[in-house]
Amino acid sequence: MAMFQIDNTLVSEEIITKDFVCNLNACKGSCCVEGEAGAPLEKEETVYLQKNYKSIAPFLNVKGRNAIEKEGKFVYVGKGEFETPLVEGRECAYVVFGSNGITQCGIENAYRAKKIDWKKPISCHLYPVRVKEYSEFKSVNYHQWQICDSACSLGDSLKIPIYQFVKEALIRKFGNQWYSELELAAQEMNS
Repeated sequence: MAMFQIDNTLVSEEIITKDFVCNLNACKGSCCVEGEAGAPLEKEETVYLQKNYKSIAPFLNVKGRNAIEKEGKFVYVGKGEFETPLVEGRECAYVVFGSNGITQCGIENAYRAKKIDWKKPISCHLYPVRVKEYSEFKSVNYHQWQICDSACSLGDSLKIPIYQFVKEALIRKFGNQWYSELELAAQEMNS
C-alpha cells in the first residue's frame, strides 16, 4: 500500500483512490454493532464523556445506559487507549436504533438537539478512515471491512472518493490547511 506525507502524517493512497459512501439502507449501521470492540476514543474525548454524560444519557436507550453504568462511560483497553463500552459484547453503548432499524449515535442526537457541542467520537466521524498515532507521526489509513461492501459500491456508482466522503471529519481532525494539501495530492494523483 503506497503512502504519501502531509506534515507529520503518512496517508494511504487508498484514501484518494477508493470510493465510499455509507449506505445505511443496506447495512443499517452495522459498524456500530459488529466487531469485537467499542469505538476508539481519544484521551480528551473520555474527559468530555465524563463531564457531559448527563446531557447525553436522555438520548440513549435503557440497555446502553445500563452498560455504561456497569462498565463506565469509556473503557481503558491498555497502552493509553480507550474505547466506548459495549452492550452485551455487541453494539456500542451509545447506539440507539431508529424505527427503521438503522443505528443512530446517541451522542450525535444530543449534539443535534443542541444539548452538547461535540458531534461524536472522531473515530466514528472519520470512518472508514482510521488514524494510528505513533511517537513521531500519525498514519491515516482506509479500514476495509466487508460489512461496508455496499458503501464501496454506492461510492463507486457516485464516484465519491473516501477523502471527500469524510471531508468534514478530516478537517475536524487535521485542519483546513492539511485538507487542502490532501486535495492537491489527489489532483496530482488523478492527473
